[in-house]
Amino acid sequence: MTDVPPSFEFLPGDADSPVILHVPHSAREIPADVRPGIVLDDAGLERELDHITDSHTAAVAEAAAGAAGVAPWRFVNRLSRLVVDPERFPDEREEMLAVGMGAVYTRTTHKDKLRPDGFDPGPLVERYFRPYAEAMTEAVSERLAATGRAVIIDVHSYPSAPLPYELHGDGPRPEVCLGTDSFHTPPALLDAAREAFAACGETGLDSPFAGTYVPLEFYGKRAEVSALMVEIRRDTYMSEPGGPAGPGLPRLASALAALIDAVSR
Repeated sequence: MTDVPPSFEFLPGDADSPVILHVPHSAREIPADVRPGIVLDDAGLERELDHITDSHTAAVAEAAAGAAGVAPWRFVNRLSRLVVDPERFPDEREEMLAVGMGAVYTRTTHKDKLRPDGFDPGPLVERYFRPYAEAMTEAVSERLAATGRAVIIDVHSYPSAPLPYELHGDGPRPEVCLGTDSFHTPPALLDAAREAFAACGETGLDSPFAGTYVPLEFYGKRAEVSALMVEIRRDTYMSEPGGPAGPGLPRLASALAALIDAVSR
């Protein structure tokens, strides 16, 4: 027996759906054998999880999937991003290395020490990051084979006030930030997102967070893999920093369902 939960879960949708809702940062779970590598005490770790976790985004995605006319597929990280962050580059290409937040974080949201100096990220990358990346690559390949395209919608959230680790925290912080990629985010996808989230407040582009997640096998190579990051400002649907969800969650889930249906046609 082990207390280590599955690292991720791939939940099936309709056979003819091209959409994958990707939820990488919603969980707080840290395996027992990973915990000793984190230097924070238990109270400090809970505070950090409150700040770093995109709380309730898995619930937003689940509700949206249930409401959509064509059910999307869902790829959900079941471990905290403090174990590994599956959306980072695992090497020097990652700009967040500048604040100790590459694929394996060594610093907190407030730039305090998270892991000891000289910590070797290699074992965590091999155990968690690479299998996750391989499974996501396979998931996209399956949608391509089944439908001729894949639409990755990344479901995130962000705090209403900037945290010290943010590299681009001085820009606008709209209710919904849409992260884009010049190759993988076609205008029709962006237009559909703006229309779907119009009822949720202001939508903005690439501020405070920019870009999308596309598995490296397809990145910059396969235009039939499109992608959009949806960053929801946390005060619109939950009590910050890590409190319960509120009445805004169903509205956001309904908007996400509308986006799913718009791009599934």
